[in-house]
Amino acid sequence: MIELEINGKKISAAPGTTVLEAAKSAGIKIPTLCHWDGIKPYGACRVCTVEITDNGRTTYQASCCYEVKNGLKVRTDSPAVEKGRKVLLQLLLARCPDAPEIRKLAAEWGVKETPFAKKNEKCILCGLCVRACASLLGAEAIGFSGRGISRKVGTPFGIASETCIACGACTYVCPTNHMQMESTMAASLRKKAGYERKCRYALMGMVAGKLCPNNYECATCTFDQTMESHFGKHPAFIIASTKQAHIAQ
Repeated sequence: MIELEINGKKISAAPGTTVLEAAKSAGIKIPTLCHWDGIKPYGACRVCTVEITDNGRTTYQASCCYEVKNGLKVRTDSPAVEKGRKVLLQLLLARCPDAPEIRKLAAEWGVKETPFAKKNEKCILCGLCVRACASLLGAEAIGFSGRGISRKVGTPFGIASETCIACGACTYVCPTNHMQMESTMAASLRKKAGYERKCRYALMGMVAGKLCPNNYECATCTFDQTMESHFGKHPAFIIASTKQAHIAQ
């Protein structure tokens, strides 16, 4: 086990554990926006930045991507960390002022207004939707395009993706409610002949041969809602965890 210290508290963690995971297991809260359990971390939003001292050298790192090491001393609430976190939240609030999740997180950390000019964007480019599509289902139906201020998320070449099955995983994890590939692709699936209209659980390989009985209106489908209620999470995460279990065996 790895021995480290977080906010003066001695903690043991398994090798390969991130600082964010170690803090969470110890009941120490670190805010996140672009992190989701079960999806490979990316470190895009930087809201989870912490102060790390290793062999006398202090740096500021995204805790979701930084693995634990023996002797690390971590501060999640130092003045520098809290100041930087508030600036990041002000920037996010300026970029997406109408996103409920951002407003909620900002309020939790005492940020109610932003001094920066509001841009009224809908996407913070956290990449959660892209990573969910690729790592959970292996579909890679969406990705990043462009650079700098032109960077955006969309389908390859801006056309409907043939690998998208309207599973809704991207919509499920999006922190700004901007990603709506599920509804967009459902419109394409509705154009198919009845015998080709497979249920999204069939498309994901969770049930065999089931056709959609509800015109891809999954939110009002009894079968769909029963399945979500049974699993307690989006089916894409069930598929990913099953695949990982098979690999481990």
